[in-house]
Amino acid sequence: MHSPTSAAVGPRPADVERWLVELGIEPLERADREGVAAWDVVLDGRRRHDLRVTLILDPSLGLICWAHYAPPISDLFRKSYRRLLRWNDELPFVKFAISDDERPVLSTELGSVVVDRDVLGLALARLLAVSDRLLEESAQWLWLGGKRPPDYDSRPARDAALLDRYADRLGELGT
Repeated sequence: MHSPTSAAVGPRPADVERWLVELGIEPLERADREGVAAWDVVLDGRRRHDLRVTLILDPSLGLICWAHYAPPISDLFRKSYRRLLRWNDELPFVKFAISDDERPVLSTELGSVVVDRDVLGLALARLLAVSDRLLEESAQWLWLGGKRPPDYDSRPARDAALLDRYADRLGELGT
């Protein structure tokens, strides 16, 4: 991702850390390697809880928000791939893919010249809103037999304020 000859034009890691604080999001950890910084955060939507998201910043390119959407898919894939492709077609500004270990991944990419606190906040709110919207269709991937844990629906959403803050910019996902 990083090129030693590229000039940094975007935000720095300190900017991202400040934005996370302003958004009320506490990173679990940070890693730095070859000019690229990454943070892991765990977010709650209104319905989907414990969505682990990795933020990867290369100041010369931009910021990727990469959600570990579900454990590895164990079915025959054709049905799951069709579902992921349909979602890619239906949902703007996010993309689904399959990682090397067969895990569905939900991501959004933010160019370095446009990223700021609100662009990051909106991207994270969008990942949560998509995860909330697709909870029922994803249940088979998330839990054994597609059955939620008994207390799952009664848990408060830690990041409801993030969703509220950007609800008017999420279109139909914000409702």
